[in-house]
Amino acid sequence: MSSSSSSLFDVLGPVMIGPSSSHTAGALRIGRAAGMLCQHIRKAVFYLHGSFAQTYKGHGSDRALAAGILGMQTYDPDIKNALDICESRGITVEFVPTDLGEVHPNTVKVVLTDDQGVEHSLTGCSVGGGEVRIVDIGGFATSISGEYAAIVTKHQDKVGVIKNVVSAISDAGINIVSINLSRSQKGKLATAIIEVDSPVDEEIIQRIRAIDKMVDVLAIKSF
Repeated sequence: MSSSSSSLFDVLGPVMIGPSSSHTAGALRIGRAAGMLCQHIRKAVFYLHGSFAQTYKGHGSDRALAAGILGMQTYDPDIKNALDICESRGITVEFVPTDLGEVHPNTVKVVLTDDQGVEHSLTGCSVGGGEVRIVDIGGFATSISGEYAAIVTKHQDKVGVIKNVVSAISDAGINIVSINLSRSQKGKLATAIIEVDSPVDEEIIQRIRAIDKMVDVLAIKSF
């Protein structure tokens, strides 16, 4: 979506059951993105920053975030019951107003714990009209809108790594939409965020994971 033009989606946000606002729709989408990281959620802690921290109960952001980790869509009639559904499934939910530093005023860090005690974290911002920006996944610096599926790699900053990653994706017949690269310093750890226009299966992820100098790989579906 071009930043120089507006659409009805920008003005109205997505169709949503319950209290509809950018706070609520955006919160649900951030929750959905986090839920993709953890198959068997046992605990969810939402660290709420800025206006999220101040208005999450009144705007229904608490229910929207809980609905998101359950995999609900913005039009699901059970959004209003999301906290009760979490309780019935044995998922402990906690909301913690906090200061996450120099971030967007509508930001939440989600920390999910699975049934093995492993934590999975994601930080996202609701930027208006139901649109979001995922800025961190488990320590990976990211910039993901959720419009496209994405592959996020953490790797050693060495010649040929990105070429091999792109080859693995292209060989699978998947079209690359965009690539964003960052590194801490030359020769150290680097991150690539690669948005693609079709889902990425586990076979491709395993092929990328096997590339020399690769540290870790995440696959994120569109949300």
